[in-house]
Amino acid sequence: MKSAVETLNPTRVRLTVEVPFEELKDSLDAAYKKINQQVTVKGFRKGKIPARIIDQRFGRGAVLEEAVNDALPKFYTEAVNGAELDVLGQPEVDITELKDGETLNFTAEVDIRPVLELPEDFSSIEVEVDAVEVSDEDIEKSVEQLRERFASTSPVERAAEDGDVVTVDLEAKVDGEVLEDGVADGVSYTIGSGELLEGIDDAVKGLEAGGEATFTSELKGGSAAGQQAEVTVKVTQVAARELPELDDEFAQLASEFDTLEELKADSRKRLANMKQYDQATQAQERVLEKLLELVEVPVPEKLLADEINTRKHNLEHHQLDQMGLNLEKYLELQGKTVEEFETETREAAVKGIKTQFVLDELVKREKLNVNQEELTEHLMRRAASSGMSPDQFAQAVVEGGQVPLLVGEVARGKALAVVVESATVKDTNGEVIDLDDEEEDTEEAAEATTEDADESAESAEDKSEA
Repeated sequence: MKSAVETLNPTRVRLTVEVPFEELKDSLDAAYKKINQQVTVKGFRKGKIPARIIDQRFGRGAVLEEAVNDALPKFYTEAVNGAELDVLGQPEVDITELKDGETLNFTAEVDIRPVLELPEDFSSIEVEVDAVEVSDEDIEKSVEQLRERFASTSPVERAAEDGDVVTVDLEAKVDGEVLEDGVADGVSYTIGSGELLEGIDDAVKGLEAGGEATFTSELKGGSAAGQQAEVTVKVTQVAARELPELDDEFAQLASEFDTLEELKADSRKRLANMKQYDQATQAQERVLEKLLELVEVPVPEKLLADEINTRKHNLEHHQLDQMGLNLEKYLELQGKTVEEFETETREAAVKGIKTQFVLDELVKREKLNVNQEELTEHLMRRAASSGMSPDQFAQAVVEGGQVPLLVGEVARGKALAVVVESATVKDTNGEVIDLDDEEEDTEEAAEATTEDADESAESAEDKSEA
């Protein structure tokens, strides 16, 4: 077999393959054997029909077609491996010549990963991130949120006010008909929280137990999600919220600390850790943006189209479905036009593919490997973010054949961390940030930064190869 490669553009090639007919012998034998098992000829036992009889009865062309279909994948793979191509997706194959007893010639056009030129080092990259500063106001807000969690309620005989907890019965009608799933009794609601229907705050404020009101609101979920409904709300109880005193007794109630000062000191430490993680994430994101600016990355159009479709499908059929929204309503809530949505989706898809290509190239250049401990830690983080137990998540990953995807996420996170180590990261105060002191947070942030790009881009690539 002979093959040649013609570069059509930086992400697509055409293979021209010439196969001597004798190399089709195994596939021809297999074709005769397969046809033997499928047909019946009077006077011959099943499976024992001579080749010449098959040619006479069913035509040599049928045999050749079966043989070529069997042989093409093998010859294509040999040509790809021989040319050391990193192909993406399925090829477009065209049989240019088939002469019985002489030759089989075909061409195959296929997308490939582009050859990238990465900088020798990344010391020229410089980014700015937010400084880690925890103010007294941050501490007070944190403690106040904890205080809110330990608030108690007691029924009162007065009209409902902001901050009160009311127990209500609800009934929703659309076009004058009560919805089957539009009745709910004994719902607890804190006035001003915004956790129920728009308009309910104004409706219940001023009502005492036994009072009711009607208002119009757009339903957020259920069978009539997105429709305007006439909602009747009846207040069955009004309860005032009472916050505990901010003292040592509260600290002992709400935490493992004996004093309020110890509780505040712990809050300061926790907030600082959170802001350091946010800072590391910000550094990863901004370094990645700078890295992508430094590298010319052509994007295969077929892969890009698949990636865009994958992102749209995931949004419409997973995220929005769970929220009871369709794309039209989502865009309305976001204040975006269809054109703006299309542009943003395309830009995100391009960035996702470029990120994967660049970091994969860096993984290869730096010879980065993923060990079992790193994979397990990443799996546990992903499980926690998905709401599944580690065992459930691991089983789903294995059954879905997604282990390589997770390995890729970890490897790309390590690759990005390599770039960050070489880059200069300063905070808004002009201080150089040494992310080596926060190595664990930095690696987690790097994986999180590349995770979305990895999932969607690899999903699109998988579909392209299917």
